[in-house]
Amino acid sequence: MKNIQIIDGAVNATFSVFQATDEEFDAIFPQGRDIELVEDLLDRLGDEAAGLVLAPMWSRPILKRDVVGIHGTLFYDNVDRRTHIPQSKREVDWDSGAINQAQRDLFARHR
Repeated sequence: MKNIQIIDGAVNATFSVFQATDEEFDAIFPQGRDIELVEDLLDRLGDEAAGLVLAPMWSRPILKRDVVGIHGTLFYDNVDRRTHIPQSKREVDWDSGAINQAQRDLFARHR
């Protein structure tokens, strides 16, 4: 199972984490991505197929204190973030001006 943190526009700002099977994860985050906007997921898979991928995941929440790693971030109601997300939708590809030196060094080792 892989852990996906949901970043949404909710006022409660809980940013819950849910578990996905490897197959679900690969459908949500293809080609080595670890960042996705739900609007792009819906465009890519279509509403019905995306719903079939996401529905089982919603029944597998996990407490943050029990999470051993976050494997992906799925954004809801955050289209305005699109200009800030790397085009590759991979964490390791953030613009070097947006992260600190330790992150630049870490990400360079994982590209």
